[in-house]
Amino acid sequence: MKKSAFIAAAFSLIILLLALPNPAYAMHIMEGFLPPAWCLFWWLASAPFLIAGFLKIKKIIRDRPEAKMLLAFAGAFIFVLSALKLPSVTGSCSHPTGTGLGAILFGALPMSVMGSIALLFQALLLAHGGITTLGANTFSMAVCGPMVAAGIHCLTRRLRIKQWICVFLSACLADLCTYVVTSLQLAAAFPAEHGGMILSFFKFAGIFAVTQLPLAISEGLLTVVVFNVLSVYSADDLCTLSVFSRREA
Repeated sequence: MKKSAFIAAAFSLIILLLALPNPAYAMHIMEGFLPPAWCLFWWLASAPFLIAGFLKIKKIIRDRPEAKMLLAFAGAFIFVLSALKLPSVTGSCSHPTGTGLGAILFGALPMSVMGSIALLFQALLLAHGGITTLGANTFSMAVCGPMVAAGIHCLTRRLRIKQWICVFLSACLADLCTYVVTSLQLAAAFPAEHGGMILSFFKFAGIFAVTQLPLAISEGLLTVVVFNVLSVYSADDLCTLSVFSRREA
């Protein structure tokens, strides 16, 4: 299979997934659900990572222009996976995130930008999430998730664990981290009357876990497959990426 055939197949899969029916209530934290003070807080918390991410992407494009296609593919991967949702806690949902793949290839910071762009398009075009809650959704999915993925991948590679296990753990735990943070965000905004934020967090996290655990495992396995395909059929584009130069070390 040639690289062009792989790219065509990948974009065909993206179009197919986008054509699948999606309930209108399947969202990230939806528009208007968080109090204004918390919306502002999460916007401010996400801003430094977005700025650093833009600078990192600029550096990648300047130093590795051949990686533009791969960066775009990582962004499309995030958009497609995070658009596939299952209704969960009131005002939110469970879904894959797709940020693990990009974090493995490019690091965590660029994914803060790619993830926020995907979230923005979903809010504007698919009624998933919202503008006021974009900061909160960005922080959980595009900041914390990729940081966990990049950290786990770096650690497991240093321990010389098999590549597919490294990729699986990175993507799976990034997905789970996103929903731990989302549970914290909801618990902070809506503490329980008796038990406060701690009890509220365990309630939200417990409900999320029912749907999120199998989704995280599935995302980990899918990311392994995609990563292996990229490593075989896009070797020319990936040869300058540090993760691939380390793979044979």
